[in-house]
Amino acid sequence: MSERPMTFDDAASMGLSQEEWDLIQTRLGRLPNLCELGIFSAMWSEHCSYKSSKKWLKTLPTEASHVIQGPGENAGVIDIGDGKAIIFKIESHNHPSFIEPYQGAATGVGGILRDVFTMGARPIALLNALRFGDADHEKTPHLMNGVVAGIGGYGNCIGIPTVGGEVNFHPSYNGNILVNAMAVGLADSDKIFYSAATGAGNPVIYVGAKTGRDGIHGATMASAEFSEETESKRPTVQVGDPFTGKLLMEACLELMAANAVLSIQDMGAAGLTSSSVEMASKGGLGMEMDLDLVPVREDKMSAYEIMLSESQERMLMVIDPAQTETARAIFDKWDLDFMPIGVVTDTGRLVLKKDGDIACDIPLAPLVDDAPEYDRPHSEIAPKENLSDGALSTDKTVGTILTDLMASSDLASRRWVYEQYDRDVMADTVAGPGGDAALVRVHGTDKAVAISTDCTPRYVHADPYEGGKQAVAEAYRNICAIGATPKAVTNNLNFGNPERPEIMAQIVGSVKGMGDACTALGTPVVSGNVSLYNETDGEAIFPCPVIGMVGVMDDYRTAIGNKLTAADEALYIIGDNGNPQLGASLIAAYCGVADAYAPPQVDLEKEAKHGLFMQDLIAKGCLSAAHDLSDGGLAVAATEMALGTAFGIAFSEALSVADAFGEAQARYLVATSNPAALEAAAEAQNIPLRRIGMTTSVSDLQFADGETISLVDIAHAYEATLPQVAAR
Repeated sequence: MSERPMTFDDAASMGLSQEEWDLIQTRLGRLPNLCELGIFSAMWSEHCSYKSSKKWLKTLPTEASHVIQGPGENAGVIDIGDGKAIIFKIESHNHPSFIEPYQGAATGVGGILRDVFTMGARPIALLNALRFGDADHEKTPHLMNGVVAGIGGYGNCIGIPTVGGEVNFHPSYNGNILVNAMAVGLADSDKIFYSAATGAGNPVIYVGAKTGRDGIHGATMASAEFSEETESKRPTVQVGDPFTGKLLMEACLELMAANAVLSIQDMGAAGLTSSSVEMASKGGLGMEMDLDLVPVREDKMSAYEIMLSESQERMLMVIDPAQTETARAIFDKWDLDFMPIGVVTDTGRLVLKKDGDIACDIPLAPLVDDAPEYDRPHSEIAPKENLSDGALSTDKTVGTILTDLMASSDLASRRWVYEQYDRDVMADTVAGPGGDAALVRVHGTDKAVAISTDCTPRYVHADPYEGGKQAVAEAYRNICAIGATPKAVTNNLNFGNPERPEIMAQIVGSVKGMGDACTALGTPVVSGNVSLYNETDGEAIFPCPVIGMVGVMDDYRTAIGNKLTAADEALYIIGDNGNPQLGASLIAAYCGVADAYAPPQVDLEKEAKHGLFMQDLIAKGCLSAAHDLSDGGLAVAATEMALGTAFGIAFSEALSVADAFGEAQARYLVATSNPAALEAAAEAQNIPLRRIGMTTSVSDLQFADGETISLVDIAHAYEATLPQVAAR
């Protein structure tokens, strides 16, 4: 037991409010000891409990005929036919990555991989969504170098390809970067493993690496704002070991194949606390553990330290008692700890022993099912006016603006980032980083999984509802643009302090927009993560509800990319309605227009209709290349399609600045050698279609007003920007 009674000051230091401190005493009927208070603080943290967002997350669509498992498990599961399932999730590691970028990012990758293989899937792909501060900020080079190296260091060593993602820069992330990691795995649809404990009396087994003092109170730290003391929090950052992670993955998958596992849970945020509490509570049971049996790598660790440690590469499982020796032999083979540390009980309580004493004896219900849930006040967000063409004032030509934008940190090549990742390991990557979506073959078949991550924070900041819709819509377009059928979503909601009504309004609006889009586009939310309190000294990040979307192709050979493949092909915009949509656009910022206008409006009916049209065109072989129109609009999309190829573009009509760079949604830029077939198909389905030029055999952009821009010159600046940032 604790040497002294716990006080509210102790609770406050762990992130608990006065109301929560009082509630703990009411639920227990007494004061908690240190270990018990630590367990409550971890389980009631935003990171573990979703206490500020749960009310709104419940409104998201989560069901469909192909959904095997929605939110509430380690990861979401969808059926892709032929007896196979895809298991996937995205999760944040923001605060740790700002404090210690290499280990923070590396352990983010390790943690999301465990969430996937815990459910019986072999991971087949990794993606990430990264937000750094201003490219000129003094900390950005250090943070970017460390995060990218950490992602590559873990993913490359464990042997999982990193196939896609996104990287953005904005001053709002100067003091609080975002590192979101996504993992996708493949499993037999009838062999999915879950976390709910079963069978009172069954053994509880600790497996994997030993427990140390790293990461203690990581979940609580991830649920608090940053301040001037942030950099002193390095002890709360976990340390990863990808080689041990690889051994653990193989051992767990082998044990699952032997049908010895009854339930299993990754020791992620809050470590042994969350894994034991969640397993027991989901099973409607209890758990008793002897902490003296937990394998540790440091002397004299207390019950509090053991339960709150977030040391990596660890699992907790309940196994078939008859298979204990089989299980032990498997983990001995992989040179990993295998230690029975307790039993499942029918008490509904968590009981922990240490040094012969009872270190913890608390009911499970208050930790999970009966945990605090808040309906935080949120302010109204006033609608903004649309930005008119006449508000853009510049004497620069379209070609000059394009050259500047392509060299900016907003649009410059991300090659410096993704070339540090192994994208081809496992030999099933069909399309890796640099395309609209990644494409990974289902091993030994023609089927493939398409994956994309997307969010445009400046849209969400301008209008959370439209921004939430747009994040889903852009991910949907990216999947459709290669010819796949979008199936489901995982999300990572990165916001500031939810206790501020203006921040809570962003959360509410974004979730509503996201929910409406997922419903309209048939992509239910099956997993996700919420990361709040992303701010420093009261300055919040731009809201960033990242969408990770998964789609399926029956034959990967019908997929197309976003690069031009031939000269003398016609270029069309599918879905152009003549309204450029300039609010919250890159061209508006370039022209010095204040960020006070409405972002592009998202018409979900058009998104669905145009997406299905694209899928049909690609399946029929009507298109040679396609690219969704998003940041920077038409001119940027056309340039990206031509860069890195031997081809150029001759535009057939003059482009105004608004027309060239407007960011209207539900649009695709496509190339075809059969324009008659495309035009006939568009007319038959009443799809807006606009011919804007031809591909050429000369590596430049020829504008209709006579201006010509060399793609070689653009490419030089486009490729140089990020290496220059990294080298500062």
